[in-house]
Formats: sequence, structure tokens, C-alpha cells
Amino acid sequence: MALLSCAPMSIENPLYRWPLPVIALLTASCAEERPDPGHYGLKASTEIIVTSEAGDRLAAGTNVPFADGKASGTVIEIYPERRKQTLVGIGSSFTESSAFVLAHLEPDARAAVMQRIYGKDGANFSLARTTIGSTDFSVEGKYSYAPVAGDAELQQFSIGVDSDGFPRSRYPGIADESFDLLPMIKEALAIKHAQQDKDLRIVSSAWTAPPWMKDIEDYFQRANWEIGMDGTGGVLKDEYERTYADYLVRYLDAYAAEGVDIWGLTPVNEPHGNSGNWESMHFTPETQNEFIKNHLGPALHAGGHEDVRLLIYDQNRNDLEHWTDVILADPETAPYVYGTAVHWYASTYKVYEDTLERVRAKFPQFEIIHTEGTIDDLGKPAPGGITDPEGFTETGWFDNDAFWWNQTATDWAYTATWAPNVEDHPMYTPVHRYARNIIVSLDHGMAGWIDWNVVLDRNGGPNHAGNFCGAPIMIDTDSGQVYYTPVFYVLAQLSRTIRPGDTAVQTERRLDGLDDDALHASAAVNDDGLLTVQLLNTTRESLRFSLQIGPQYAEVEMPANAVQTVRVQLTQH
Repeated sequence: MALLSCAPMSIENPLYRWPLPVIALLTASCAEERPDPGHYGLKASTEIIVTSEAGDRLAAGTNVPFADGKASGTVIEIYPERRKQTLVGIGSSFTESSAFVLAHLEPDARAAVMQRIYGKDGANFSLARTTIGSTDFSVEGKYSYAPVAGDAELQQFSIGVDSDGFPRSRYPGIADESFDLLPMIKEALAIKHAQQDKDLRIVSSAWTAPPWMKDIEDYFQRANWEIGMDGTGGVLKDEYERTYADYLVRYLDAYAAEGVDIWGLTPVNEPHGNSGNWESMHFTPETQNEFIKNHLGPALHAGGHEDVRLLIYDQNRNDLEHWTDVILADPETAPYVYGTAVHWYASTYKVYEDTLERVRAKFPQFEIIHTEGTIDDLGKPAPGGITDPEGFTETGWFDNDAFWWNQTATDWAYTATWAPNVEDHPMYTPVHRYARNIIVSLDHGMAGWIDWNVVLDRNGGPNHAGNFCGAPIMIDTDSGQVYYTPVFYVLAQLSRTIRPGDTAVQTERRLDGLDDDALHASAAVNDDGLLTVQLLNTTRESLRFSLQIGPQYAEVEMPANAVQTVRVQLTQH
């Protein structure tokens, strides 16, 4: 029955005219068990890859044999016949700050870094995010593509600021004055094209509309407690709602004219705002729903961009369900929407897998993509100080793998002097936060995962608002030293083995007395029957477990504090 397609919702799909509860019922089979294809005849794993605190970096492990029988003890069981969501990949983000840092390298040195990020022999990222106008991770901030107030027809619209470079007279130390955000994206695409790889899907997000379109008529407005004024990013003026929709369409047109086709779009980054600390603009679920339904959705279709995947929300997972209940349940809005974008900043350890599962069950036709996560508030002192027996405060995070593999990091909620929330935001291990979030998310319905800035300087900037963060690659712009952090190697391992078009499959953990956070797993299979299992061991000890696939199992040993990938070629008899 062709009508029951598991393809994402679109205005061309006749299902979109049906009531959403009926659609959910009819499409529930998208996540259900498919007929058992038969017994698998497994001989041995085909590849094992390990990245660990002990120094392994995408290192080859020893393959393990499979035997008939049912495993006991600690078991990771994989059900290849229980197919779930189609994956779109793993990646990181293009920002002006990343481009600025890379501009400090000579072109050959920069090209080597870019190859490590996008080349097949590097991380081979297949998913990316970029920004529409300025963000906190802009060098000086406060710029847009429509700088002339009242230009409702957007006659002065220009993306020139994304490619005008960084003059050495203004920024001493720059090696390549012509490098910038758009050239960075083009260089990444050139690497992909040279290796005949089209897998780089780019999601674009604006932090704000041009200030003259908003009620505060500024990029952001910081709090002034002396006069009782809260910080805010403001909201769109009613008369400029369609103008802002046209602004986003004009951006898509301008980038397409430069040879950059944008795959996905969000109406705005973080619609709840950031207390007016940097560029932002507010929506509620209700106002974003009306904006999409009445303005952005029709503008995308009228402008020939109906294939651009529109993602709603674009903020923390804890509010995901409310936003989807409002927008995806509206039968007039839903046909314009591909899915929902989320971030991880609601907790340093929670993945909100129950929320992901509930949303997938209610709206199986809509994808969920993680569009931002980072080690935030890098270097900010925590309230009362942090006992640091390992000396990370002195040695820092640059060229120091121990920082990334141990419980050293704090975030915005831990360090907030106004309302610290240590319960949901305890100190954490950076590598664990990344690997846990990706692996558990993919195991519970997420289609793709994007990191924030791919490159920053050794301090976690530049950031015009002082919001310094970690990045997979950090560069000393004075010496030119390039530091590939452990997070880079973990992302590279996951990206190289989680590819667009893979299908997530059901997993089950039986931990036999281990702590629930000790061992995490997810799995996916490609069209050639190659099954890939991703594993995270958060403990300080090596773990032995059984990998059960159908009627066979293999005994696997996993190093302490490690991310491990096990690949198995499925064969049937």
C-alpha cells in the first residue's frame, strides 16, 4: 500500500491531508519489526575500531569470532530485523569564528586541516550546520544581510559579509586575508566533490532577524537590573513577518548562486532566547507555528525551495515535546515541516531518550536532528571553586587529552551564580557527554547529530560575547599549533562508520549489575548488510560483554574509558 510510505511528510504526500492521529496510526509500522529474514550465519566481526583514554585513536582492534548459543552475563543484543529511522549522518558546524581561526594558517596548512575534517581519510563529516548572519561565534558580531532599516523589499540584501575576508591591517596574524565563512564552506564542498562524495548536508540557522524587523530594534538587549529590565532578543514586528520569511528565502537563493545548496533550515536558533547575552530572537511554539503556516512555508514553496527541509524549534530537548505537540499536530503547518532540531544544553548527562521516543511515536513521519552541542562556558570559574587534584586548572584543555577524558568540565548552569543547577548539570567528562549523547540519541529515534564550531582558537573563541567553548579542533593562532582533541577522534570514528542512508536497528542492554551509565550502545545497518555497533565504556576498567546477533554471539573486550565500533557483515542461510 503505497500510501503508507515511511518517507518524511511533505505537501506532495497525500497523507498530509489526513488527521495527524490517523497518520500516526497508519505509519506506526515504520518503527516496528519487519519480517525475520532468517538466521544469520556469522563467522567473525569484520572490523573493530577503538578510541580511548589510553591513547588509541581510531585504532584497529582484533576481530572476534561468533559462536552459536544464547549469551549470559553482560549482553548487548542487536535485532537487525527491527528497523527504525534512516540516518542522515554526523558532523560539525561552519561559523565565522572557525573561518577566522583557520585564516591564521597558511593555505597549505589550512587545507590539511580541512582534509582531516571532510576527507574520506579524515572525519568525513556528512552533516553540517552554518549560520545566517551573526552569532556569538562571530568575530565582532552584530551584522545581517539586510543592514538598511525599513528595506522591506530587501533591495540592499547581500551576503558579501560572509566572503569579504579578514584584512591583516585590522587583524594582525592573519595568513590568508581572503578566507571567510563562505570560502570555508566552498572548500569543504570542493573536498567532497573531488572524492565524488555528495554527502554534505548543510542546515542553516539564523540567530536573529535584522534588528529593524524586531520590536527592540537591536540584535540583543542585555539585562539592566537597576531599572528592572530583563535581557531579551526581542520578537518580530507583525509588519515584518513576511519580510523575514523573504529574507530567509533570499539567503537560500544567494547561497545557491554561489554553488552552495542548503539542505535544511530552521526559522531561528534558540527561540527561547539567551537572556539577551548575544544575538537572538524569540518565538513561542504558537507564534512559530503561525509564522511557518502563514509566511515561511508558503514563501519557501513560492520561491522554489520546497525541497529544503524545514526544522522547527532548534533548542533544548526538555521542551521538544511541547513544541512538536503544537506545530506538528497542526494539519495546516505540518506539510511544510521535515522535522525538529534540538540542542543538548538542558543537562550535562541526560539525553532525554524518553522524550525522543514519545515524540517519534506521536509523529513518526517527522525526523529529529541534533543541531548544536558543545563544551560551553570553557574556562569560567565555578561557584566556590573546583577541587582539581589532576591540575587541569593549570594545564588547561589545550594539547591536554586528560582534560577531555576526565570529569573536568562544567557548563552554564553549574557556573551560574544566579541559580546553579548542579543536579541536572554536574561536572562531566567531555568525551562521555559527546559519545553518550550521540549513541543514546541514535538508539532512540534521532536521525542525525551536529556538533557546534568545528574549529576554535586555544581559548575557545573568538566570541564577541565572551561565551568561550570547546571545539573538536583547537588552534594556537600565534604559533600555528593544531590540536586535534579526543572529541575530534570520537566524532571522526562515529562519522566514518555512521553514513547517510544507514538504518538504525533495535538494541537491548543487559548489564548484569553494572551501573546503568557504564556501557551504552546503538546499531545501524546499511544496504549491503554491514551492521555497525557503536559502544561507550564510561568506566575506568575494561569491560567484557557478549554481542548477541540472532542465534549467535561473540565475546568482546572493550578498553577502559573508550569508544568502540564493532562491524559485522550480516549473511543469511
